[in-house]
Amino acid sequence: MGQKILVVDDEAHIRGLLRLYLSREGFAVHEAEDGIAALRLARAEPFDLVVLDLLLPGTDGWQVCRELRAASPVPILMLTARDEEEDVVAGLELGADDYLTKPFSPRELVARIRALLRRSRPPEPAGQQILFGECVLDVEARELTVRGEVVACPAREFDLLALLAAHPRRCFSREQLLQALWGGEAYVEPRTVDVHVHRLRDKIESDAGRPRHLLTVWGVGYRFEPGGAQPLREPPQ
Repeated sequence: MGQKILVVDDEAHIRGLLRLYLSREGFAVHEAEDGIAALRLARAEPFDLVVLDLLLPGTDGWQVCRELRAASPVPILMLTARDEEEDVVAGLELGADDYLTKPFSPRELVARIRALLRRSRPPEPAGQQILFGECVLDVEARELTVRGEVVACPAREFDLLALLAAHPRRCFSREQLLQALWGGEAYVEPRTVDVHVHRLRDKIESDAGRPRHLLTVWGVGYRFEPGGAQPLREPPQ
């Protein structure tokens, strides 16, 4: 059986179209027409990826995304009929990994799904643990522990932290990070990096507003301080 994809959309013709294309590609497709059904399915069995429409009746896609992300690092691809930046950023801040605006090309959607699944695949064992502050980043197990508790960390967030932590004090521009983690895909905006950094700060920093490990280099990008820098409150970006 192929990798399992959960498609969440209240429009039957959209679900049917995705089922057709994804099944042809060898995926096992499960469907939910609303948020409550999606959460029930996700609690019952693990999925390799979730395609999630944001505009759902009842429990909307934002709430579904929030609950899915709280429970696991499953890759989430948002579908939205609106392309306002605020909608996209809101979804990314809740933990989604990518987005696609309706109407969309099924071929592009399949390509993005494959890209997300590749990025969520565990890398070859490196036998490396990176300790900083009250955190342990286990590269081999792809596990982040903060103050003794394992913290859910989506694939791209983990890869971003692992990349920066593997090169302490080296400054990476947003463009370099986009190229390394998103492959230079044209549709990904530089602000996506900022969203992922802010989500990581919420997890690893004792005070996300005064970061000691994930630091902004103004006008350039970000760098990692393993020992913790003197905290300075950073103005909003």
